[in-house]
Amino acid sequence: MRVESPAFRDGDTIPVKYTCDGDDVSPPLRIIDPPQGVKSYVLIVEDPDAPGGTFIHWVLYNIPPGLVEIPENVPKQPEVRGIGVQGINDFGRVGYGGPCPPRTHPPHRYFFRLYALDTELNLKPRASVDDVRRLMEGHILAEASLMGRYGRRR
Repeated sequence: MRVESPAFRDGDTIPVKYTCDGDDVSPPLRIIDPPQGVKSYVLIVEDPDAPGGTFIHWVLYNIPPGLVEIPENVPKQPEVRGIGVQGINDFGRVGYGGPCPPRTHPPHRYFFRLYALDTELNLKPRASVDDVRRLMEGHILAEASLMGRYGRRR
């Protein structure tokens, strides 16, 4: 399984549009070559370079197994029909929160981690990343990641 974006390639700079310096909308993502038996997907976007430790930018779960593309600009609401259920990010909000590293830092890495599961998660909207990860245990069929970089001008 792979996850790709038409907006940027693995290892490249994330366009400003998808950051706090731009429109702060989620980038489009494509799910390629999923394994057999997928019942749902989970997407977790995280910045391991954040000053206080790994910072969670997006938690999206119960993504339907037939979905092949997560569209750009997923609405920042708890449930999005046909796309999935959203948890709370480390900004304290539902949905996607784009890269916004401190201006004093070199570019950070942002990992878009996609997990194919053999189940749906029995979680209400606004779940924490810890709850999502706990319920995923033992149910991951495959995982893939896409990494983009972003740094702000000093």
